[in-house]
Amino acid sequence: MAATIPIQNSDLDFDYGTFDSAAFTAKALANWQSLAAVIDHSLLKAEATLKQVEILCHEAARYRFASVMVNPVWASAAVSLLAGTGVPVGATIGFPLGASLASTLRQEGAVLIRLGVRELGMVLPIGQLKSGNHQAVRQLIRAAVNVAHHHGAILKVNLETCLLTMEEKLRASEIAIQAGADFINTATGFASGGATPADVALIRGVVGARCGVKAGGRIRTLAAVRALLEAGANRIGSSGSVAIVRELGAE
Repeated sequence: MAATIPIQNSDLDFDYGTFDSAAFTAKALANWQSLAAVIDHSLLKAEATLKQVEILCHEAARYRFASVMVNPVWASAAVSLLAGTGVPVGATIGFPLGASLASTLRQEGAVLIRLGVRELGMVLPIGQLKSGNHQAVRQLIRAAVNVAHHHGAILKVNLETCLLTMEEKLRASEIAIQAGADFINTATGFASGGATPADVALIRGVVGARCGVKAGGRIRTLAAVRALLEAGANRIGSSGSVAIVRELGAE
């Protein structure tokens, strides 16, 4: 079972013992500030520049997003830019293909945490899952979980659902839980599809209240966020975070 590490920088109370998606949605959408508190403000494109990271962090501090998510090369800059704001920095490891060695994930995760990163996001080893090597999948996730939890950070496991069959999504969700994931994420947005309410509902149906469910990948509107929250997500990842909270009244 995943460690009960609290969701950081959120004004919303989340009890890992129970989960009521309708109540959570109503609270998250009560105002733009509550919505911002469950959104990871993300910039993961390969061509991202330092100037764009600076803007990302300024926006995160202004709107009080749950975190910023960046690639490892920008982690140090993001930590420095957000120092003293209370907004945690998250970074990817073994991203976006899910084809890295366990030693790579451990080393990258440990270095990022030493730099000040508090949330790590990895992609499940998709090829191993499809090959039926479920123990290898579990061990890889566990390697990353151990590094994160040892240093007080959390780990989100991205399933890249658009590449998986229904059975593989179910199997992957259970394996991630068994390995200790704090969140299960839907998609990177770099493959053929993004987050869908159906995938969120499926994952929530498997994990129940045992961990968080993050909807990530091509989420650009308030209507999409609402549908994903209603399906069972309690964290949203988006590069369009500012536009989304502005739909709810932020300036």
